[in-house]
Order: sequence, then C-alpha cells, then structure tokens
Amino acid sequence: MAISIEGDVERFTAKAKELEIDKLFRALVKLEGSDLHLKVGLPPYVRVAGSLRPLNREPIDDDEMVRLIFPMMDERNRRIFDEDGGADFAYSLDVDDKTWRFRVNVLQQLGHIGLVARRVNNWIPNFEQLNLPPVLEKLCTFAQGMILLAGITGSGKSTTIASMLDWINHRYRKHILTLEDPIECTFTEDKCLINQREIGLDVKDFMTGMKHAVREDPDIILVGEMRDRETFETAIQAAETGHLVFGTIHANTSPSTIGRILDLFPEGMHNAVRSALVFNMKAIIAQKLLPSIKEGVQRVPTVEIMTFSPMIRKLIQEAEDEKLADAIRLGAPEGMQDFTMSLKDLVHRQLIDRATAFEVAPNPESLKMALKGIEVKGSGIL
Repeated sequence: MAISIEGDVERFTAKAKELEIDKLFRALVKLEGSDLHLKVGLPPYVRVAGSLRPLNREPIDDDEMVRLIFPMMDERNRRIFDEDGGADFAYSLDVDDKTWRFRVNVLQQLGHIGLVARRVNNWIPNFEQLNLPPVLEKLCTFAQGMILLAGITGSGKSTTIASMLDWINHRYRKHILTLEDPIECTFTEDKCLINQREIGLDVKDFMTGMKHAVREDPDIILVGEMRDRETFETAIQAAETGHLVFGTIHANTSPSTIGRILDLFPEGMHNAVRSALVFNMKAIIAQKLLPSIKEGVQRVPTVEIMTFSPMIRKLIQEAEDEKLADAIRLGAPEGMQDFTMSLKDLVHRQLIDRATAFEVAPNPESLKMALKGIEVKGSGIL
C-alpha cells in the first residue's frame, strides 16, 4: 500500500505542532509506564510495572495507525522504513513542564504498520536509586579496557551504562564520546566533556563512528551495541590503545557472553579473540529487570558481575568456559556475584518476593539453599 504524506518536511521543522500520537505518549507518562505498543486491530497497550495493559478505548485501524505514526518520521526515517520495513528513532515531548524522550521502533507485520516506544528517563539515576551493586563504582575507575553490559532488550542495560558514565562525569575530567542508536539519555556536563553522536543522524553506522572516535581524543567511548564483527574489532582496538570502552551485547549471562562474542568471528580466529578478551576486558555485567514489591519502585535489576580476575582470564584463555559460573561464585571477595547471589540479596532487602526470585533463578535449588544461609561454593569442577 503506497501512502503519501504531504507536508512531512514542514512538520519536522515545526516541532512545536501537536501530533495526534502525543496524547498516547502523555497517557504513558501519566501511568508511569515503560512502553507503548500500537497494533492494528487492538487498542493501545502500555507496560506498567512489567505487565502489558490495554488502554480503555477502541481498537486502532490501518488509517488511524498511519495518522498516528507517519507524521513523527522525517524523510530519512521514512526512507529507512520503506526500504527495511522498520525504523528506529528518538522522539521528544513536553509533559507537565518536563521534556520526555522516547525510543521509537516503527515496524511492519502481516502487512500492517505498528509501533513500540520505550519511555526514557529525562534524568539519570545513580547506583543507589537503581539498586545496583556498589562494586560498579570500582569498574568506573579503570583508565582503559572494555566493560560490557549483557542482557535482552529492555533489561536496563542502557540505563546502567548511563549511570556509570554519569558517575564518572561527576568525578573526573575526561572526554566521553558516545555512539548510540538512537540517543536515549542526554547528559548534563559536570567535570567531563561529553559528545553524543546518533547513528544515522550524526554518523553513518557504528563501525564508521568507531573509526572516527579514535581520532577525536576520547578517554571513554560508549558503543551502543556490539552488533557485528567489525564493530567489536574496532572497539577492542580502541581498548588496546588506551581507551575505556563501554558497550552492550545481547546475551543472557556473563559466561555466555564469551560464546556470543566468539560467534561474531570465524572459528579460526577464536584463539586470537580469546587472547584479546583476556588482555582487554575488565568486566562483563549481565542483568534482568524484575517487578518490585517495594512501594514506589516498579522494577529492580538482578545483576551478575564477572570481573576479569586471574582465574577468569585463565579459564577464557584455555577455552574452559563451562567453569566460569563456578569461578564467579568463588570470586565474591573480588566483587563478583552470580544471579543466585543477586536474587538472594534482593529478597533479603525486600525488593522482590520469593516467588519472583524462584521464577527467574538459573538454579532454584541453589537459591533455596542460599536463602537458608547455606553457602554454595560451586560444583567442584574447578
């Protein structure tokens, strides 16, 4: 179906114009929801405290979907949508004297247009407000190397990295350069000089942005997502040449991230990649967001932290990845923790209930023993 939208350029340059979709974004903010879902044939849905709920209104038809979505997009995003069947971009809206940002994905499914938008905080919480482990402060003090945040989409990776960068911003005089698709959190400069570049708007792609980055005198580089071999290679090279590189990657646990990285490369390069990880990686942090039972807190992260201690480096170099989980449990004195340790802490602090903890626990029996005060050292394979 060919759709012609007139006045698109004029609308984009006159941003103050009220759009029809703005009332749905305002409803999302009022309900303190995290995501807005639009699908033809259904009413709008919002995710509140981790659960999807329909708004009390009639279903959206194809004509209304076009009226809602297309005026949001500029020429570039229209072109990407037409060519790829989907587009990602950021959108801003003033609600109650505050400017809110949304990460928007427009998609096609079964011949219909749809939308999923994530509400992004217009302020950057600190570690305590996010209920993150204090050991993250230590990771922010490295002068060079790589730190990866692992997790599925919507697990809070971007917020955690933003909090880490803002911690640095308030304590050190450095140049932070970010490459994001799209930009979510905007930083207010304190001690650091911060440049934020958006993929597609400021630079063609992550790989090109990384090639430029090393010539732009950064101390710290954020790569929004490690999507391919070329981006990861360039990021590792930046870490090798004295930069501190942060990045995100889709993986479920810290140990499984090693395999996810190796999958980007042909098997003949795996030994070289392992060596690069051993010499440059400082930590891999995996996290998931869980519904909270504490009043005023909707969701909290359960966090697994694998720092690159001598034992971790030895296991990775020798391709003994199956032993990494035990090494994390034994590495608690060095700031490491697995999901079982994290879930135990969240239950004891009354941030989540026991049912939620057991539902997501990788090893429910280990969690049961931990909650009883029985320390599980490992499976004995180390």
